[in-house]
Parts: sequence; C-alpha cells; structure tokens
Amino acid sequence: ADCRYTCHQECRNLIQLDCRRPSQCQSQLSPESTLLPPCSQNVTQTVEEEKPKPPTIQEIKQRIEKYNAKVRNCLLMKLNDDGTYTGFIKVHLKLRRPVTVPAGIRPQSIYDALKEVNLANMTDKRTSFYLPLDAIKQLHISSTTTVSEVIQGLLRKFMVVDNPQKFALFKEMRKDGQVLFQKLPLTEFPLYLRLLAGPDTDVLSFVLKENETGEVEWDAFSIPELQNFLMILDKEEKDKIQQVQRKYEKFKQRLQQTLQEARGKPG
Repeated sequence: ADCRYTCHQECRNLIQLDCRRPSQCQSQLSPESTLLPPCSQNVTQTVEEEKPKPPTIQEIKQRIEKYNAKVRNCLLMKLNDDGTYTGFIKVHLKLRRPVTVPAGIRPQSIYDALKEVNLANMTDKRTSFYLPLDAIKQLHISSTTTVSEVIQGLLRKFMVVDNPQKFALFKEMRKDGQVLFQKLPLTEFPLYLRLLAGPDTDVLSFVLKENETGEVEWDAFSIPELQNFLMILDKEEKDKIQQVQRKYEKFKQRLQQTLQEARGKPG
C-alpha cells in the first residue's frame, strides 16, 4: 500500500514486508499488481498457514537419529522424555554497524555465567566498536528456544547493550548457485529448522544482521550511536570521493600518454 512493492509469485515466500495499513491495500493496488496476492496476507502469515502439523515424538526421534548419523563433529541432538530436544546451532555475525558495550568491563567468566551475573549492568560507561566481520558463535539451545531468545543470548554473550530490536536472525540458503537470505520471525524455533535441514551448514546456516525490515526506529539509538553513524557515513563518503578521484586521475594520465604517443605518428 505504501511502497507499491511487487514481486514474482514464486518469490513471495522469500519476501517479508511489514505492512502498516493492510486495510488500505486493496484500494491502493496498482493495475500491474493484480496478479499478486492481497498484501493483507503478509509473508509471515502465509508461511505460518502453510506450516505442517507439529511432528509426533516418534517422528522427532526418527529425525534426530537421522540427523545424528550425519554429524561429524560430536555436536549431537538429544531427545528428552517430554518430547523436547536440545542441540547446537552456529550463528554467523555479519554486523556492519558498531555495537555498544560497557567500557572497562572484563570478559564474562564461567562463574558469572553460572550465577547469571550481568556485567553490563555494573557500569554506566559505554563504548562502541565493530565486532569481527563474519565471526561465528556456537549456541547450545533447546527446541523451545525462539529466535528472539537466540538474539538476546548472543547479545549477552558479547555484552552488547544495544536494543535487541536493532538485530534480526536470518537463515542463509544456497540454491542453484545463489545465496538466499530470509528473515526469521521472532517466534520461530531455530533448532527445529536445523533438524529439518540436517547438520550441513552449506544447506542452511544462521546469520545475525542488522534489522533492515520496516522503518528504522531511530528512538532506539542513543545520541553517541547516532553521532557514530554520522562519522561512519562521512568517512565512507570521503573514501568514495577519493576512489572516484583516483580512478579519473589514472584515466586522465592514460589519455595524456596516448595523445603524446600519437603526436609523433603520421595521420
């Protein structure tokens, strides 16, 4: 309704929109978008409606046995008596913006983790830095752990004090030589997706990225963070200007060299 977004019918499940005014969708659809489904049925709702019925304990047991038979690194899944199960997932951190962490705080120890001590609450001083690009964090979770809890757990492990709404968990899939990303709903269960896909991370992997869907909630950022963004944008702009200047300077030198070589030749 607002952005007039259109896509192919077969691409619909790969797109996730946050439609703010679904009641106005039908009246604002453009003529060329009549082949698309009504935008009041966003992708998240469609995916949930198409989900199969929850598997039985016996089906889960068979899937876990099949999964464990393919594991090569001892990171097995374990079925509990109540039908839940536990296992491991790996999350790639692909964050391009700096994160905010407490300043002058030592890394969390095993004692702190067992006692659930939150070191981030022990100081009001904050600093920003970039997490290593494409860092990988391994998490031990259960089948009841949601995407929202995974994001919050990752932030706690790295002592990141930013608002969790700034981040989103994506599943990365490879198909026909292409890499596809799909944002996961906060209520999705990552371990169940891992179980269905098998242990091969080339088939399915999880990625933590900035939450780019919908409007940016600037109120969630502090003044120092916003100032950092401006500094980063200024630096990127200057770097881009220098790249363009160097490119055309080389092009100018080559033209001058070609003209000088052509002056001594007849015709």
